[in-house]
Amino acid sequence: MKKFEILNRIAAAGVVAVVRAESAEIAEKISQACILGGIPAIEITFTVQGAEDVIKALKQKFSPKELIVGAGTVLDSVTARIAILAGAEYIVSPGFNLEVAKLCNRYQVPYLPGCQTLTEIIQAMEAGADIIKLFPGSAYGPSYVKAIKGPLPQVNIMPTGGVSLDNVESWIKNGCVAVGVGGELTAPAKKGDYEGVTKLAQAFIEKVKEARK
Repeated sequence: MKKFEILNRIAAAGVVAVVRAESAEIAEKISQACILGGIPAIEITFTVQGAEDVIKALKQKFSPKELIVGAGTVLDSVTARIAILAGAEYIVSPGFNLEVAKLCNRYQVPYLPGCQTLTEIIQAMEAGADIIKLFPGSAYGPSYVKAIKGPLPQVNIMPTGGVSLDNVESWIKNGCVAVGVGGELTAPAKKGDYEGVTKLAQAFIEKVKEARK
């Protein structure tokens, strides 16, 4: 049942903060800023050195009500297992990997694979993926989601890459269950402005709420 609880919480939040950083310390600070801004769904990418330690640290600092932490840029089942044992509650990949899908099913952890074409999306769904990460979203745009949901109305789509404050409402209105946001959300952190990250997090949450009305 926990798997469905995590999926429902991701959908309820509407925004997943994709955290890439030069160090584990910065990744933690960005994550905290996003949580303060109202985004509980944090994706720590495995491009961050010591990503599994960041996941562990966040789970110690924040309660389950405040945080849903996942692992991103997971390319293989070995990395997926490391992330899950560290406490990752969902696994995100830039592409679809069947072995990762099998491992996540084994542990009953949601798998959000990156897909582009209808064929990829159908294969991922058949392998048990509950949310499809449309990546890179910038290559398609919100109208692509509406086109996909014509033949596949049951698919849950979360675009990542190319989501901004200017277009997030269009993504949601075209049928996305949530959006993944990286640089458009975390950019102020490059200048040490974590308050700026918090303000952007609040703005993204508000835009999603407005779109859902």
